Amino acid sequence: MDYPHLFAPLAIGSAVFRNRIFASPQGFYNVAKDNLPSADEVAYYERKARGGFASVCVGDCIVEDATGTHYPFLIRMEDLSTLPGLAAIASAVSRHGAVASAELSHAGMYARFVKYPDGSVYGTDSMKNANAQRDTARGGDLYGPVYIADGKYGEVLEMPEEMILRIVEKFGKAAAWAKQCGFGMVTVHGGHGWLLSQFMSPYINTRTDHWGGSFENRMRLPLAVIASIRKAVGRDFPIEYRVSGSEANPKGYDLDYGIRFAEAIDGKVDIIHISAGDHEDDRAMIVTHPSMFMEDGINVKYAAEIKKHVKTPVAAVGALTDAEQMEEIIESGKADIVQLGRQSLADPDLPLKARTGRTFYINKCLRCNTCLEHTGSIRSLRCAINPEIGFEREAKIPRPAARKKRVLVAGGGIAGMQAAITAAERGHEVILCEKSGSLGGVLRCERDVPFKRRLDEYLTRQARRVTDAGAEVRLNTEVTPELAQSLSPDVIFAALGAVPAIPPIPGVDGANVAEATEVYVAPDKCGRRVAVIGGGLVGIELSIYLDGLGKEVTIVEMQPSLVTDGAGIDFLSHEDALNTSDIKIYRGTSVLEITERGLKCRNDSGEFFAEADTVVIAVGQKPLREQSFALYDCAPEVYQIGDCVTPRRILTATQTAYTIARDI
Repeated sequence: MDYPHLFAPLAIGSAVFRNRIFASPQGFYNVAKDNLPSADEVAYYERKARGGFASVCVGDCIVEDATGTHYPFLIRMEDLSTLPGLAAIASAVSRHGAVASAELSHAGMYARFVKYPDGSVYGTDSMKNANAQRDTARGGDLYGPVYIADGKYGEVLEMPEEMILRIVEKFGKAAAWAKQCGFGMVTVHGGHGWLLSQFMSPYINTRTDHWGGSFENRMRLPLAVIASIRKAVGRDFPIEYRVSGSEANPKGYDLDYGIRFAEAIDGKVDIIHISAGDHEDDRAMIVTHPSMFMEDGINVKYAAEIKKHVKTPVAAVGALTDAEQMEEIIESGKADIVQLGRQSLADPDLPLKARTGRTFYINKCLRCNTCLEHTGSIRSLRCAINPEIGFEREAKIPRPAARKKRVLVAGGGIAGMQAAITAAERGHEVILCEKSGSLGGVLRCERDVPFKRRLDEYLTRQARRVTDAGAEVRLNTEVTPELAQSLSPDVIFAALGAVPAIPPIPGVDGANVAEATEVYVAPDKCGRRVAVIGGGLVGIELSIYLDGLGKEVTIVEMQPSLVTDGAGIDFLSHEDALNTSDIKIYRGTSVLEITERGLKCRNDSGEFFAEADTVVIAVGQKPLREQSFALYDCAPEVYQIGDCVTPRRILTATQTAYTIARDI
């Protein structure tokens, strides 16, 4: 076995964990109107258990609906109607050999749904319109440790003692309910800014009674909740306590305080799960969900330091994708358990692949935050590199080819490789033709970008999977109508991609002008000063890369905002990278002319000149539609997929290719 420490079993109370890899708490928000667990939700959690995780945690189980609900689509543990659904989840997880856990939570002063039952606050842009929305609010009062006249979601009342005691009891009842439903563990959410962390916070909890003020008093609620749960579930039922080792923002507590808290609960719970950050603080959100610009395992340091001070098993979480690193964490004693969140979506089979020596085939999370973005926009998880996510129930059903067909895939980029893999694995005869000398498409240009290395690894892995599946690969081969007809395919996938769009700016054909992909491949050919035309993701990420190489970079965007100026954690991560760089940005600015010295520009302030040695065009892609349309009558079935339809993000190419290839 390659990873003996990572796969050593762990016995805690009545539970036996088959390895040290846990699926960290994740909510499932694509629920019906009644908020009861659905068959899709069962399949979602079951998929992780099938992949070999030792524990799978159902996130966001609210212990008291009336005061603690932050979204309208969460599991309410007080609702007895949840029994069949929760029992189905627990059974689906446990019968695959994993321990099912329920994360018990209360939002406290951030219980926005309590205040706005119509959901009017949810999804707004950083609460810019909060005051106007409060005027139309109709709902209950918000309660927290202390009175706050103007909290994030309006006025917060100080929680009276009778309410505190009732919530303590509700935590115990919720744990007992989880145990009755068949769960083998509960996870207390005491981090990320929710109620228990509000009470333990020295910055928020300034109460003058025995529920606040001193450290001992601030600890009273967390300890009372733990005692209530222990009384309800018994000594042998595992209790995991999730806490931020540091809230990682100026308004929150630091690691020293996190250590002090962990020492206070040491021996009273069975696992101390060390996360970081605060969900309600934009900057700290990036700490909780580390971006692609951060190093792997960046939050392990919090768990490692806390483990030095406690005897209770400690779990680490945050940007963990590599089995070698996870083994080192366990072997070196930094933590006893590793928890995977986004990585459990990128590849639910990571534990099984690592245990059986197939680590090369592990899909490593890109940290592109497609998952979190879609959770916020459509309340359904998606993964850019795993087309099963969001469709687990459908993907669970094998789809062998009813009749073997000859399939021609034109183009070896993201979409073409996925189509070839899926079609070949189903039993079709597949020929993949790529006009260049390698598979991977245009994104291969980013192979040397440090924060994109996982993407290049993914492309390499997909290329291997193409041949492993039995597809024939023909490189340096352009698919023309003549070639397609000569091969007599039953099915053609036109995945021809796109080419850079070139704006009609005077001077755009100058010797000092390059296209983004050219610069990615050969950044040293740029001068010291670089002007990037285009504030989309390509322009932004290229600018961040060049800034890291020591270039003086200017972004010029015609629109009034960059793509990063929207809402969502993906935008926050790029915004943070821009804010910590030396990149100069001009929004709402038109480029009038490109000269040997740079850009002649105009915005609301008038005309100005941006000095630059090299000008980079990053204004988007032009789909190769005509080339794809030329193949329309070369086979009985022809499908256009990927960027040759409309250039979009990886998710669309992957999902479309996978789904259609399952249909043929």
